[in-house]
Amino acid sequence: MSVGWPSASYDRWAQTCDTLHAHTQVLGKLAVRLAAPEPQLQHAALRLTARGWETAPLPAPDGSGSVVVALDLRHHEAVAEHSGGRAHRVPLTPDRPVAEVTSEVLAAVAELAGPVQINPVPQEVPWTVPLDEDYEHARYDAGLVGEYFAAATQAGLALAAFRAPYRGRSTPVNAWWGSFDLAVMMFSGAPADPPSDGFIRRNAADAQLIEVGWWPGDPRYPKAAFYAYAHPAVPDFGRAALAPDSARWDDALGEYILDWDDIRAAPDPRAVALEFARSAFSHACRTCGWDAELAASAEGKPPPVR
Repeated sequence: MSVGWPSASYDRWAQTCDTLHAHTQVLGKLAVRLAAPEPQLQHAALRLTARGWETAPLPAPDGSGSVVVALDLRHHEAVAEHSGGRAHRVPLTPDRPVAEVTSEVLAAVAELAGPVQINPVPQEVPWTVPLDEDYEHARYDAGLVGEYFAAATQAGLALAAFRAPYRGRSTPVNAWWGSFDLAVMMFSGAPADPPSDGFIRRNAADAQLIEVGWWPGDPRYPKAAFYAYAHPAVPDFGRAALAPDSARWDDALGEYILDWDDIRAAPDPRAVALEFARSAFSHACRTCGWDAELAASAEGKPPPVR
């Protein structure tokens, strides 16, 4: 039986959530600028580690090695680290605006690894003020960040366990700084037409895929929840009943949803999260015509060695 999972109340931490979300965008934009491009924009993804959100090792602009930028959610600081051993730390404090943190992080990267310019306009959020001019978002409650990090850690571990046996191409557990969620994507190997011509959709959804993820809530859906969807989906994709019984289709989001509170109430939350992910994946594979042996591998039944 799993240890009880922590609460994750969006209403309590909405302001802090927006501030932290904005900080993650700085890291993501550094990855976009410095990392070698990958299919489905994978080079832009961040990771949730044992200390918080962080980039992969990025090429130093001055060619001196690599640089990693992290949001340490245990010690509440942004950290820029060079592969040569040098590091700079930027405090994340209760009333520190995003603009100040952004400027100090970029200055730290420049001092360690050479100057780099990012596009400071935030993406996939309701606000439009550039990150280096954002004095509105300054709320940072360390206690609430800690609660979020504990919940996100449990969610990320469940997603990693779900994707582990899959024999097809898949992503690690990505931390997406635009939508501020954690997600894994599994691919069938077939191409697909993107659902729109917008930059993100055009590049991220050009292959047949199933995504399962978790977010801590946002203005559209102010609850922490796991979600799942398929692209491209067949008509009436959302009419199936998934396991557990509390899972449901949300027409507005276009996704299956399982609320965090429903998972927390279970004797074994991790098992319930995995049940939902596997149920959604099985339904998507069956209705969208994926190879049966490939689909079965996600259930821990990999295809035979030939």
